[in-house]
Amino acid sequence: MRIDVLTLFPEMFEGVFSSSILGKARDKEIVSLNTVNFRIYSTNKHNTVDDYPYGGGGGMVLKPEPIFGAVEDLPTYTTPEGAPAKPRVILLCPQGETFTQKKAEELAGEQHLVFICGHYEGYDERIRQHLVTDELSVGDYVLTGGEIPAMVIIDSVVRLLPGVLGNEMSAVTDSFSTGLLEYPHYTRPAKFREWEVPEMLLSGHHENVKKWRLKESVIRTLERRPDLLKDRVLSKEEKKWVDEWQKMRQEESTVQEK
Repeated sequence: MRIDVLTLFPEMFEGVFSSSILGKARDKEIVSLNTVNFRIYSTNKHNTVDDYPYGGGGGMVLKPEPIFGAVEDLPTYTTPEGAPAKPRVILLCPQGETFTQKKAEELAGEQHLVFICGHYEGYDERIRQHLVTDELSVGDYVLTGGEIPAMVIIDSVVRLLPGVLGNEMSAVTDSFSTGLLEYPHYTRPAKFREWEVPEMLLSGHHENVKKWRLKESVIRTLERRPDLLKDRVLSKEEKKWVDEWQKMRQEESTVQEK
């Protein structure tokens, strides 16, 4: 995969792209991570990339020329089969689709991703209409620029690429990948202070451990993110766990009221 990031602050990505999982993926040549300062594509003598909005209003707006110029000047990425890969051009924007694990899995299947990191009040609308393929947001809040959201999305996508994680099952069982939050984890020692690891995890019975983990995932999702269960078709056993949990909560509520 090739990933290009258009930004006014390429230095922000130096540590992120060179460290941890992203750095290892880059070293293994599983992914090519590149930054482009789109200021060099400015078409005026002062190298400005923003201007006042037509119609007035506060703030400055990113001009279309530097963004179009930077994207169109990117090298054509060729797939292993020798065919040109049309890039997904992603605009980081609070108005965009909320980024999810499902979207990360979709983008992980692409050959070439281009991220546009904006600043100021917004983008010239022609960038949205005629250049980008996706608009993504990492949440319902506003940041200074698109750099941090780009880092978040890139990290989420790259870790899904084959060969990036040491254990390929890690990404498969992550929270949201299964539609549920991940089950609790424990490691040595088996007893820390007065807190012990659940006996089931020490049993060595793989099928029972698998069942325990699924139950814990269902209950944890019910407690913390019940909205995730709305679209899930529960098995007979999962429905039983949910009913038992709801009954227990109802009994606890009744006791507190008394």
